[in-house]
Amino acid sequence: MTKTNELHGPDEAKEDRYRAPALDKGLDILELLAETDGGLSQAEIAKALDRSPNEIYRMLDRLVRRDYVRRTLEDRYEITLKMFELAHARPPMRRLVSLATPVLRSFALKAQQACHLVIQDRNILVVIAQVDGPGYWNVSIRIGSRIGLLNTGSGHVFLAFATPEERVLMLEEQDMGSPETMPKGLEARLTLVREQGFEDLPSAQVSGVTNLTVPIFGPLGSVLAVLTCPYTQRLDKVDAPDKAQSLKLLLAAGREISQRTGEHTAE
Repeated sequence: MTKTNELHGPDEAKEDRYRAPALDKGLDILELLAETDGGLSQAEIAKALDRSPNEIYRMLDRLVRRDYVRRTLEDRYEITLKMFELAHARPPMRRLVSLATPVLRSFALKAQQACHLVIQDRNILVVIAQVDGPGYWNVSIRIGSRIGLLNTGSGHVFLAFATPEERVLMLEEQDMGSPETMPKGLEARLTLVREQGFEDLPSAQVSGVTNLTVPIFGPLGSVLAVLTCPYTQRLDKVDAPDKAQSLKLLLAAGREISQRTGEHTAE
């Protein structure tokens, strides 16, 4: 019989040894509230997580005191922006947003279109900055939103400029199989995106919107982020830039942000 010691036992034994039930409960609550609009009551949280009300009460009390969760006047619980603030406190992300924001604002003003900046975070695509165009009408996406990989301009640009190894990881992370199982025609599309340096893709989410996306390169030539404009034709302003002009402005904005990241690194 093989004896299993504490340090080198099966994976299950290791998981049991290092479990942190209180931490698991707190994370379960945060994840639940993050995907729920309008907040939840203590009873609703307990039922959703199959926990006792007392367990949930104690954990909610700590999360409220640490400002990760807020209690509303209606006695419901909502997640705060503290997690978002902590994520943006990371120096590389904070620097990138700081460098890119003036360029995004300039593009939005010139093109009269909204735009947003997307990064890869553990092979998940996340919006980290967004600027509306001038005027009353915009098609925009919320900061913190996760972006699809195979059906968006942002995803196509990241895939197009990724190495074969990086592409495999990106697909596996989002449970999309492997490069061999990608939708028919996508490989040729990604080759075109890489050759022309941008994506011009009708939105799969909103009718009448075309996603224009360009890469943001780092000092070593890798793609740090992508810049996307959800372009819509302006019917109220005859002098507004058309799609070709907006794409030209977007490419210039991508080059400027790429240049700024290189200059900042050199400093």
